[in-house]
Amino acid sequence: MTTTSPGPRERQTTRPGPRERLVEAARDLTYTHGVHVGVDAILKRADVARRSLYQHFGGKDGLVAEVLRSHPARARYIEVMDDAGDDPRARVLAVFDELEVITRRPGFHGCRYTSADVALTDPAHPAHAEVRAFKDGLHELFAAELTRHGHPDPECGADQLLVLIDGTLAHAVTRPDAHPALAARGIAEMVLDRAERPRD
Repeated sequence: MTTTSPGPRERQTTRPGPRERLVEAARDLTYTHGVHVGVDAILKRADVARRSLYQHFGGKDGLVAEVLRSHPARARYIEVMDDAGDDPRARVLAVFDELEVITRRPGFHGCRYTSADVALTDPAHPAHAEVRAFKDGLHELFAAELTRHGHPDPECGADQLLVLIDGTLAHAVTRPDAHPALAARGIAEMVLDRAERPRD
């Protein structure tokens, strides 16, 4: 079989457009430096003109909201669960095993959603709605697993698991050597054990 080498045009990688570059730059900088990172730093990293920011997002607030909306964090939770198989208990505990890996990585700065929610004091900021949507989505995800597991109160159990996750991500920033994900995993097992106790 005869093959031909690609020409110069074919070898070139298509550069993402201004919108995609803005989201990528903001996703990185708002995580490493916080949501109050300057607009100029984002524009410089994205290599776009200021008008592109307003054209695509209406300003920095809209860009920050889009960063949170489009981040694949929830999809990653689902992927981790799916990799653990079909057993609800194993699927839930796999999340805490993954958190142990994530929180040990260099450059870990906690949960981007919680950090944004706390830092943005204006209750009308559009990012708050994205944080709520993300947290509600995780709650729904865990409540479904607990329902399949036979938990007597899956809504409450899901709340407890979310508290453990939020606590893990926060604690890992201030005391990374304490392995908070492992401690949280043990408590998560107690939440799951409620499904195995006889009901009154």
